[in-house]
Amino acid sequence: MSQRQVLQVFEQYQKARTQFVQMVAELATRPQNIETLQNAATFSVITVVLVTYIPHVPKKCALILGRLANYNDDLAEAVVKGDILPQLVYSLAEQNRFYKKAAAFVLRAVGKHSPQLAQAIVDCGALDTLVICLEDFDPGVKEAAAWALGYIARHNAELSQAVVDAGAVPLLVLCIQEPEIALKRIAASALSDISKHSPELAQTVVDAGAIAHLAQMILNPDAKLKRQVLSALSQVAKHSVDLAEMVVEAEIFPVVLTCLKDKDEYVKKNASTLIREIAKHTPELSQLIVNAGGVAAVIDCIGSCRGNIRLPGIMMLGYVAAHSENLAMAVIISKGVPQLSVCLSEEPEDHIKAAAAWALGQIGRHTPEHARAVAVTNTLPVLLSLYMSTESSEDLQVKSKKAIKNILQKCTYLPALEPFLYDAPPNILKHVVGQFSKVLPHDSKARRLFVTSGGLKKVQEIKAEPGSLLQEYINSINNCYPEEIVRYYSPGYSDTLLQRVDSYQPLIN
Repeated sequence: MSQRQVLQVFEQYQKARTQFVQMVAELATRPQNIETLQNAATFSVITVVLVTYIPHVPKKCALILGRLANYNDDLAEAVVKGDILPQLVYSLAEQNRFYKKAAAFVLRAVGKHSPQLAQAIVDCGALDTLVICLEDFDPGVKEAAAWALGYIARHNAELSQAVVDAGAVPLLVLCIQEPEIALKRIAASALSDISKHSPELAQTVVDAGAIAHLAQMILNPDAKLKRQVLSALSQVAKHSVDLAEMVVEAEIFPVVLTCLKDKDEYVKKNASTLIREIAKHTPELSQLIVNAGGVAAVIDCIGSCRGNIRLPGIMMLGYVAAHSENLAMAVIISKGVPQLSVCLSEEPEDHIKAAAAWALGQIGRHTPEHARAVAVTNTLPVLLSLYMSTESSEDLQVKSKKAIKNILQKCTYLPALEPFLYDAPPNILKHVVGQFSKVLPHDSKARRLFVTSGGLKKVQEIKAEPGSLLQEYINSINNCYPEEIVRYYSPGYSDTLLQRVDSYQPLIN
């Protein structure tokens, strides 16, 4: 065979390999083809072709591997077991920007599935190379590297610390200052993933100067960027009072409140989450939010959305109210109770109902005035129904019961309490009767109304253990009335009167 023929054969071979890779790359874009490609031993062929130096072929091979690994954890594990990662990492520093983006995509696709697969990426030395890519001139390479680092860091504190130790945080902070919106989004997301695990990791992000730059982007018109920025600030603020104060000192109020009116539902949710994570720490931080108009803004936000988007706002109101009487009254004045009552009645998900029940309990537990503000919205019967329903989750039952007790123990608004005499189970009834025993001795109008409404008669029908706390409450109520009135409304008294009629001998003239 002549040299020319040999070259022709070689060219045909190279062309066939290129066509093969292009065809597989196209097939891998459609999920319905993934399992077929897996069964066809695609990995072993692609791994061989990956190390070739035909132009564009390594990049396409990497894209194929990324698409396959992205599909499920079994395919991602096959990439790891095929010893492909070391080759990718080695080539990452040597190849052009197109290959770097494709290789970083593979690392992200593998690392996203589990801590074990992410650890495999760390073990093959990928972090140092990915961090170097954060300094690349091409924004797309930076974005791909930041994305991979974020997916590794999100799993647990150990992996996040490995990303930090590789020197990623200062470079990610530089990335959020770049003009490209896509790069800003991914870098902010990576900082969020690093911060979420522990106060120490969050402090590392703060020390790199991230907070000020993130805070400046709260009003950026790009909704997806705002989501990530608000998430990152939330993940920092949640850990401690000091970190929350650092976020507040970046002057996020009142500008963050505008995000509660955003068209994007997840911007609303993340803004509510940020305010919640700040409010939960101290009364002082909650008061700062109240002073900025944050409570009223969150209540309006809850009214404008549904489902899980409401959840952080509901919890935020509960945290604010829990701190003190004055802060709970701020929630009441801002009409938070009716909105929480609507959530309790309307929302189909038990975990959202449970959050609303908890928040209402935090509002009503302070004083009779607070309890009345909750009781007049007809919330107590709804809470009782949720507590007694067999369809309610255990968490919803527990939180409903706790909220009822919190409110009842302070409630002196008797019209709201009286229905409980007829419907409440014994463990709740005890608290209801206890409240009547506290109010009736000091209110003559209430005593009369209690008789005419049938309340006194119902109390006489309650069977209490002698010497029990419930019996003491009943005795206290009975002591508010003349003995003959109590006897009149006691069970069996009418029979006693009839017996007296039967035995009565009329006087005959």
